[in-house]
Formats: sequence, structure tokens, C-alpha cells
Amino acid sequence: MSNILWITGGRVIDPANSRDAIGDVYVIDGKISNNLSEEQQRFAKKIDATGLVVAPGLVDIHVHFRDPGQTHKESIRTGTAAAAAGGFTSVICMPNTSPVCDNAGTIQRIQDKVARDAIVHVYPTGCLTLEMEGKCLAPTGQLKKAGVVAMTDNGKCVQSNEIMRRAVEYAKMFDLTIMDHCQDETQTEGAVMNEGEWSLRLGLRGWPKSAEDIMVARNVLLAELTGAHIHMQHISSETSIDIIRRAKERNAPVTAEACPHHFEFIDADLHDYDTNLKVNPPLRTDADRKAVIEALKDGTLDCIASDHAPHTETEKDCEFDHAPTGMIGLETSLAASLQALYHSERFTLSEVIALMTNKAAAICKLQAGTLSIGATADICLFDPNEAWTVDASKFYSKSRNCPWHGKSLKGAVKATFVAGKPVYDGQSIIT
Repeated sequence: MSNILWITGGRVIDPANSRDAIGDVYVIDGKISNNLSEEQQRFAKKIDATGLVVAPGLVDIHVHFRDPGQTHKESIRTGTAAAAAGGFTSVICMPNTSPVCDNAGTIQRIQDKVARDAIVHVYPTGCLTLEMEGKCLAPTGQLKKAGVVAMTDNGKCVQSNEIMRRAVEYAKMFDLTIMDHCQDETQTEGAVMNEGEWSLRLGLRGWPKSAEDIMVARNVLLAELTGAHIHMQHISSETSIDIIRRAKERNAPVTAEACPHHFEFIDADLHDYDTNLKVNPPLRTDADRKAVIEALKDGTLDCIASDHAPHTETEKDCEFDHAPTGMIGLETSLAASLQALYHSERFTLSEVIALMTNKAAAICKLQAGTLSIGATADICLFDPNEAWTVDASKFYSKSRNCPWHGKSLKGAVKATFVAGKPVYDGQSIIT
């Protein structure tokens, strides 16, 4: 008899198919099925999901697994365990590893390790430029053949408009999404937080929003010029949002994402110099935070991504000026998003799930984020109303740089399935 899973009695929310109702989900040999025969029902593993939401496995298109080269911070194994515990079944990892992912050999090295160690689906990206130096184009065709799903110099931004144009044109030839970390480095040298009242109060070098806005505008122009799809990462500025909104009104081929920390925290939260809140781009003003939420609501921002960026406790335990930027987010992303968007009654539950499933998957054309019949049975069960206190010391991630540590969130993952197989049961990883 086939491997059969029967999830019964849960609230099934599948935004890709406009489904939101109490019902059952059936899985046969790792694929979603429309029903089970009487014989199959007798042999099925039955799970009572009463009181839980049954959703597609979550999709995160922006994570850093630090593997190869920085596995003291994270690895494929620990990163995907963190993903599973957070309800994620598909993730796209960034190429700023050591060495960087600018050649087919490094991509193959990552894929070999994924095949051996990964608990969820992992999709690699390739660098836009060699060594991520912004000077010479990386071999886009070779990287596509090796299996990358997008091109990006994430962690850096190509400063030369001419080189960025050529990189975009080549990526379009190979039908690859370009992801860009939008930062004009001439305005941010030595900057560590948002430029404004609080940078003055704290005596820290300010990071102007215009450093993001200029590159967002540049990318919109290049997308319109070339017809290439450019995706803007971790948008934080109200002005950038306005630029993207106007571009979409002209049907420009651009998309953009928001991170939970940019719609939860603001620059004033740095009052005690907490280095776990030091991120790139930095936390902005309350007006920017509200603009991010509104842009997620009206579709200007297309999806939610964590920008999971692990760093060791030693690296973060220093003066604010010297601490690296980044925070972990895979194990808090769902709850943080539910708390800020759903429990505040700004969004419906289906709207939040869409931003973390099918809408995220569409950015890089991933076959994920849906419970369609015949789709791979990647499933997340969660209780949207269960409150829990974040304890980063118990996370599966190797790193602990979590600004939600000690805070209460509402929304708990109860089970994660990849291709119909359980990988997390709400308490521990299943291998």
C-alpha cells in the first residue's frame, strides 16, 4: 500500500486556490490527492487537525545559511531544521558564502550538501558579479545550468549602473529573476542606523533612506528598459515604496519583499543599543513601518521574507558600531507576521498566509506554496492563537541573534511535512 496521510478537521487555507474552509487534506506518495478510497482510508495515517490551520508549507525567498565557509554561524543542516520548526518547507539561500556562489563548482558543492543534510527544500542563488565585487559579470549561463533559481549579489549592491544593466540583460536571457539589495554605498560608509532623530540622540552615524531609494529607482528604470524581472529585497523606506507603487501602475516588471523586523520595530527601539536590532537596511521610522504594512496590504510589496542572517554571540556582543548587521528569523517569522498583521486585525489570515506561500513562490517560479491536487505535499499545521515566549537558546539555528528573545508572540507551528513526510512535530525535528 502507498504512503498515505489524511489530515482531517482543520481549517484548510490555500490562498493559491482561494480555499478557506474546514476540511480534509489527503496525501498519497508525497502528492496532494483529491480523495482517498475506502481501502486507502483504512491504511492512512490520520491526523486530527481540529482547531489548527492547515496551510501550504511556508516559502522564504531570502535566507542566509552561511554554508560553505561560515558554518560556525549556520549550516545547511541547522538552517533547514530552523526552517522546518518555523513551518517553512522551501527556502532560497543567498550566495554570500565563503567562497561566494559565482561558479558552478560552488553551487554543486551546496547541492551535494543539501542532498545529504537538508530537511526542507533548498534553492541556491548565483552571484551577479565575480567575487560579488561589482566589476565583472559572473557566468550566468553556467550558474543557471548548475541549478540556481535567481541571480543576486545580496549583501552587496552593484554600484555601477552599466554593469547592473548588463547583468540584468544576461539574467533575462536565461529567464532568471534578479534580486537586489538596494544600497548606494557612497551614502552609507560608516553608517550603522537610520539617519534621523534617533541617530542624533544615540550619537551613531546615520544611514539615509535615500541610499535605498536611489537604487530602487535605478532598478525600476532598468527593469522597464530591459523587460527583466527585478525583485527588490527587504524594502524599508516609505519613499522606495512609493517608487515601486508607481512603477507597478505602469506595469513595470518589478517585485519587492518586506521583512517582519521592518514592520515590527523602528529606529527608536535602538535606544539601548541592542545589536540584535542592527540590520541592513536599518530599522526606519514609525511612518516607514506603517508604510511597509500598507504596501503589503495593497500589493505594492509582494511577499514576506525573513532575511535570516545568523551571527555568533561573540560577534554581536560588542560596541554597536562594530557589530555585524543581521538577525535570525526563520523560527519567529510566522508568529511575528501573524502578531503584527493578523492579530492587529489589519489582515485576514488568508492574506498573511498568501504572503508567505504562493506569492513568495511566484517570485522565482518555485513549484511550492500550494495545496493544489498533484502538488508536492509540503504542509504546515499551526495554531494562530497559541501564545508562546521566545527563547532563542532553544532554537535549532546555531545562532542566537534574535530581537524577539524573551518577548511573547502568538502563533505556534504544530507540524511541518515535506513531500508528505513529517519533519517537525511541534516539539522536535524528525529525521
